[in-house]
Amino acid sequence: MAAIAMKISIQIPADKDITEASSLSFRRSFSPFRRTAVSFRQPKPSSFSVQVKAVKKSPKRLKYSAPRFSKEDGLLYIEVDPSGADSWKLEPVIEQLKQGAVGVIPTDTVYAIVCDMKSQSALERLRRIKEIETTKPLSILCRSFHDIDVYTMGFPRGDSLGHPNIFRAVKHCLPGPYTFILTASKNLPKQCTNYGPGNAKYTPKKSIGVRMPDDPITQAIVEKLDSPLISTSVKRQTEAEWILDPVVIADVYGKEGLDFVVDAGLRVAEPSTVVDMTGSLPKILRLGKGPQQPWMVFEDDEDEEFRGGRLMPSAA
Repeated sequence: MAAIAMKISIQIPADKDITEASSLSFRRSFSPFRRTAVSFRQPKPSSFSVQVKAVKKSPKRLKYSAPRFSKEDGLLYIEVDPSGADSWKLEPVIEQLKQGAVGVIPTDTVYAIVCDMKSQSALERLRRIKEIETTKPLSILCRSFHDIDVYTMGFPRGDSLGHPNIFRAVKHCLPGPYTFILTASKNLPKQCTNYGPGNAKYTPKKSIGVRMPDDPITQAIVEKLDSPLISTSVKRQTEAEWILDPVVIADVYGKEGLDFVVDAGLRVAEPSTVVDMTGSLPKILRLGKGPQQPWMVFEDDEDEEFRGGRLMPSAA
């Protein structure tokens, strides 16, 4: 479809205060707290011009693309630049998360449904919205290795007995598209842990998946929130496939009680690579966007001696 451009001149009385215009909008959710519309632009002169261009967009995307703050059924919908250049738009999201909101944000892989790690009610709503059981593994989105060390037992740092320094190797992978399953520490809220894989002869270890996405929007949110987020990838409720378009996510999950959606454009259908770090060797449970590193092994690899050799200093 050829683009159509037209210029509209609008005369507005001088005493009219213009405070609309932002790329945020609202739709309905079943959030336990109230929201109010906020304006970020200064009053404009009494006469101005607006350039309107017709582009080929789906009706659903046009529904959320109005360049203003509008309240439509209560769901906060924010369009941001993928580069993070306009991260100031995320302030309403931060405030909602602090109050127990559940919403969708982009990562360096697919979109994720998130909530404040410390809010038990928010976590319960997240599980209900996604329709997942309490035994379903979740991940936390972290700001730094410090967060990982606080809420898990961390990565092995090697010792005089010859155990490899996995921490030095992992530093080359994070931030990046990996989920590392680690043993949870006592600082992690109990509702966040799941019983991870382990030898059936022994008591299962409480574990948690940790992510440090290489995405400026994700990083801005966790930095401003000053706390990790509980996270689970966005999939269709009846199909095992990721939803990559935030507009579709809003339509599918908005009616289930979602509070906000942060739109940073379409994602690529590649989930993170999941590596289990709770055993004697880093074991790949799912190979995704993150490439296999020399020190990672697959579950069906039986050559223990060879695998051990790959974990030596070359991995640093």
